[in-house]
Amino acid sequence: VQLQASGGGLVQAGGSLRLSCTDSRRTFSNNAVGWFRQAPGKEREFVSGIGWRGGFTLYSDSVKGRFTISRDIAKNTVYLQMNSLKPEDTGTYYCAAGRSSVPSTSRSSYASWGQGTQVTVSS
Repeated sequence: VQLQASGGGLVQAGGSLRLSCTDSRRTFSNNAVGWFRQAPGKEREFVSGIGWRGGFTLYSDSVKGRFTISRDIAKNTVYLQMNSLKPEDTGTYYCAAGRSSVPSTSRSSYASWGQGTQVTVSS
């Protein structure tokens, strides 16, 4: 699995961004996919996850109600729609393919990590 995250950028507080995670080898269709983020000097933290068919989703409490994860199986892409962004959402966002078809909040449940995309939210 070779994942690539994209869609990051600089946005003002209250704005929106949509991140994309694509598997160039088209092999993660049977895996859960998770989004994590890491701010400077902080641990990488779980943001959201989605099951292999898209019917089961997880969100961290800090983003619940503002972020929406989805996947387009035909395009082999997972999206993270981020609305009402806050400065504390700033960080490098990573997507990862799970070891199974069910998403988890645990980093150890994910085996393949893509390069991150930077999200910066200004106040």
